Amino acid sequence: MQLDHIDKHLLDVVQTDFPICTEPYRVIGEKIGISEQEVLARLECLMQQDVIRRLGGVFDSRKLGYKGTLCAIKVPSERIDEVAEVINNYIGITHNYLRDHEYNMWFTILAQSSEKVEQILTEIKAKTGINDVINLPSQRFFKVLVNFKVRET
Repeated sequence: MQLDHIDKHLLDVVQTDFPICTEPYRVIGEKIGISEQEVLARLECLMQQDVIRRLGGVFDSRKLGYKGTLCAIKVPSERIDEVAEVINNYIGITHNYLRDHEYNMWFTILAQSSEKVEQILTEIKAKTGINDVINLPSQRFFKVLVNFKVRET
């Protein structure tokens, strides 16, 4: 797939300089020299082509009072889809992925309190019948910011 110079400029802007205002797509269009409608159409196309996976804000959950944890669970291979569906039905699950390990399903929970995290884990255990879950609450916070520079300057 080939990106033209406008797509590349658009990708750079939405990653690093997204305007916080009532008409952000109009402002982006003005910045790169296209209409608001073209910005929206190009973003939709880039999302449909899986160039953009997600377009949204990133917030510091700790400053908002949330608690996060990484969990690992031993899931029999024949139950992977079933257990993943149970886990993924919780709003606070931000990631869920498989690993080649005895504890083969790993997921993260973000919730309003440590008690809510425990409640979610208790419910997951009850719904799946799997009690072998490791809860690894975050001790220190590391945030990796990655911006993919698309345009050549």
